[in-house]
Amino acid sequence: MSATTMGEQPIYSTRAHVFQIDPNTKKNWLPTSKHAVTVSYFYDSTRNVYRIISLDGTKAIINSTISPNMSFTKTSQKFGQWADSRANTVYGLGFSTEHHLAKFAEKFAEYKEAARLAKEKSQEKMEMATSPSQESPGGELSSPLTPVTPPMENINGTDEICETPNSDTLPGPAQNALAFAHSPTMTKHWEAELEALKGNNAKLTAALLESTANVKQWKQQLAAYQEEAERLHKRVTELECQSNQTPVIKSQKTELNQTIEELENTLRDKEEEMEKLREELENMNDLMEQKDTLTQKLEETELRSRVLEEQLAGAEQRLEENQEEQENFRKSLRTLLELLDGKIFELTELRDTLARLIEEAS
Repeated sequence: MSATTMGEQPIYSTRAHVFQIDPNTKKNWLPTSKHAVTVSYFYDSTRNVYRIISLDGTKAIINSTISPNMSFTKTSQKFGQWADSRANTVYGLGFSTEHHLAKFAEKFAEYKEAARLAKEKSQEKMEMATSPSQESPGGELSSPLTPVTPPMENINGTDEICETPNSDTLPGPAQNALAFAHSPTMTKHWEAELEALKGNNAKLTAALLESTANVKQWKQQLAAYQEEAERLHKRVTELECQSNQTPVIKSQKTELNQTIEELENTLRDKEEEMEKLREELENMNDLMEQKDTLTQKLEETELRSRVLEEQLAGAEQRLEENQEEQENFRKSLRTLLELLDGKIFELTELRDTLARLIEEAS
């Protein structure tokens, strides 16, 4: 059965992604179109009713009659929804721009008011045609479904700026005890810088892997956009070749051109993002070169530290030998002093004896 009748004419058309509420959970959105499709307002002059109709190929994914009880709700900057009690569902539309959403909501309010006036006129005619005791039928029940916000997907590309430590001048090989004391300190300093650089390297590697995955996804999206753009170009050419262009076809042509422009803008944005990722990759290579340089300097420092430690061990050994020689020399001096004290005492006694002998002889 056709979604439209002979008396219906399209009065406004736009393009949007179509969703329906999950009938089981009444919370999640289920996409009913793989890409943006044409959504049109139709007016049936024979029945004096307004309908919203959207076709995905030959399948009607929206067939909603506008009633005065309906209300269109904007749940985000580019998404809106309304409940249809007759179909027992909630429809959702995702637009490419805020302007398209605002225009659709404006038309919804306009045709809803027109439907209200048409219903009032119809009721007046029925009241005039029937007896005063008869009452007009009641209005439609509003849908108990509450507005639901569709899930929004964002790719957050936080750009972390990793600061690399500045390279300090390496101290030259010292010849005194002060250089020996500072050598382990410099080794710890370079080790700390290397650990910091390894941490930054790990962060950049993780960011690069995430960016690579995003690039692959964007490339797939770009390929899909290009295929969609080519298909739309062909569709525009076919529409231009048709001699009996209707207002709907002209409107679709305009919308297709707008979609092509939006896809081209999206393509340019993705190319700029890929260029930024390439620059980040070049910065990553620079950081890897700095890491290699610091690693080489650390190895040189460790080698110099080992040489200084060997020199220090030799100096300590020589110092111990000198201290041992000095101790032996002190012992020899003490022994010599003791001998000299004994000889001096003997000479003193000899002098005293000679002095007494001289005095006795005189």
